This record gives sequence, C-alpha cells and structure tokens, in this order.
Amino acid sequence: MPGRTVGIVGGGQLGRMLAMAAARLGFHTIILEPEEKCPAAQVAGSQITAAYDDPDALDTLAVLSDVITYEFENVPVESARTLAHKKPVYPPPQALEVSQDRLTEKQFLRDCGIKTADFIAVDSQQEIDDALAKMGGKGVLKTRRLGYDGKGQKLFDQPGQSSAHAFSELGAVPLILESLVPFVAEISVIAARGADGQVVSYDPAQNHHSGGILRRSVVPADVPRQSVEEARAAAGSILKKLDYVGVVGVEFFVNQDGGILANELAPRVHNSGHWTEAACVVSQFEQHIRAMCGLSLAACTRHSDCVMENLIGDDVDRLPELLKQPDTVVHLYGKAEVRPGRKMGHFTRLKN
Repeated sequence: MPGRTVGIVGGGQLGRMLAMAAARLGFHTIILEPEEKCPAAQVAGSQITAAYDDPDALDTLAVLSDVITYEFENVPVESARTLAHKKPVYPPPQALEVSQDRLTEKQFLRDCGIKTADFIAVDSQQEIDDALAKMGGKGVLKTRRLGYDGKGQKLFDQPGQSSAHAFSELGAVPLILESLVPFVAEISVIAARGADGQVVSYDPAQNHHSGGILRRSVVPADVPRQSVEEARAAAGSILKKLDYVGVVGVEFFVNQDGGILANELAPRVHNSGHWTEAACVVSQFEQHIRAMCGLSLAACTRHSDCVMENLIGDDVDRLPELLKQPDTVVHLYGKAEVRPGRKMGHFTRLKN
C-alpha cells in the first residue's frame, strides 16, 4: 500500500517516469544506478550509486525496498535473480533472460504460437555467408545481445552486397540473421498483467523509425482491425507464458494482407508508449506501478488521438517553440549533456 518503497534498477528516463508515477500513488522510490545525478535520481527519494551487479548494493536495495523492478532489459539476469530471492521482482527474471538474446527471444515467440521473420543463428564469417545465401542475399544481421536503437546491426538489402568482414565489424560475437520483411507498417502493443492474471492493453501505436531510432508514434495506428486484435492477443499470450507481472512492449510488423509478425519484446515500459501519459487517464508508467504493487489495473482508455515524437540530440532546442503550441505535452528527461542520437525528451500532440 502507499507509503511502501519501490526499488528501481536503472536510472534513465524510464526509471524517472516510473518514479514520478510511483510518487503520484504515494510510494517512495530508491534507484540503483552507477551514474551520479542520473535522470531518475532527480525525482526519486534516494539513489544507490553502484554497479548493477555490486553484491553490497543489491543487498542494500533489497533491504530498503518492498518490491523491485527494472527500467531496461540489459540488467544482469543474475542480479535480478539475486534480488528475487529476497524481495518480489517484477517483471520476473525469466522475462529478462528471454529478451536479452535475440535467438532465445525468437524461439520463445514461436513457442507461444506467434509468427516471426525467418532467422538463422550465425557464429562466424563463413556461417554469415552461408546464411545469406540461403536467404537470397538479403537480411538483417544483428548481435544477439546488447543491441538497441539500431546499434549492433548490418542491413543487406541488395543481392550481391558484400558481407566481407561483417563478423568482425559487429564485434566477432554471436549473431542472428533475420529475413527482410516487406511490411507496410510497424506497430507496438503496450500491455500489462497483474499478479491476479488480469491483462489489459493500450491501443497499438504505429511507429516510424529513422537510423534505427524511434522518431514518432501515431495513435490510432492505420492498420486493419484484424491486425490490432491479433497483436493484442499475441501480447496476452506472451504475458501468460512468462507468468508476467507489469508492463511489456511488443513490436510487430504488419504485412500487406494484415497479418502480423512479432519483431521483439521489451520487458518494461516502452518508448512507443510514452503517449499514454498525455492521451490516457492512466499512463503505462502508473499501470506498471499498479501491477507490481498488487493494485487494481486501470482500463487503458484513450481520450484523444495523438502523435508522440522523440526529441533526439539538438531537437531539444525546439523547447521554446513547442511550449507555445496548444494541446502539446512536453516531457524532458533532465539529461545534462546533449549528444547526437541521444533521447533528450519527447512531446505528445493531442488531436481531438
């Protein structure tokens, strides 16, 4: 109940927004993050400044917290398991394990009966060449671990394109080659599951990327109703299979015929769900806090159509202009240094 403490592993913008949502419901928050003065610490009650796998820090977090979550999927699985032996951790560590390896993730999705792009695991330059030959010279080569925002990827979209040195260029680490999907839209479903098994989901957003980074999410998505229902059902299957508690983000490709293919899942609140703080009665962040604290989940009611856009790098200089625009909700993340490709904030424009 309110007055208890929520522990959050990770101090970025997602941790910041989770801490803000927790405060609105009367919870205290404590952040575990190695970077001092991180975005989340600016709004949380306190911070443990240490590495995510520091044994003493993990023990302190467990002692001071009543329930624990994490804000990104590259938290060490063993750290999550260590914490879970001492306090409830949501989403469960198994969700982290599934999402941290693209091969494991794809196999898991198929085990849930959810279609994905074709894929081949590759562990050498020769295996890359052989896999590309099987896929007609086209595909997306990705690191199996630690890739995000387009990092750790190499696109092969022209037959005959040289793959020489691709293995070394991506770090000589385990890789996966995924087939190119001729999709007409990319959508994502933000869904939540409570400890009692109740599942709710927000309207899917249609996402637009540039340079591997999400630039804009539009709600409602311009896709067939069949695609929406299939995507929501798929997200529900994932939550049930993992015995999940909390919010998940699941990305899908929509084909010409309206069929969907799952791309990836994120066991956390998701960038493509930031619009919910402006266009819904209850945001994805509050929904996550409700789920992990055993409170009732809210209806994912949307009161407005909207467009959410990320402020990346120097885009943050648009702040004076954005503040003058009607029906626009701006959220900055409190990051001191502006860098190219760095998410500095976002804004959501309501369309009534």
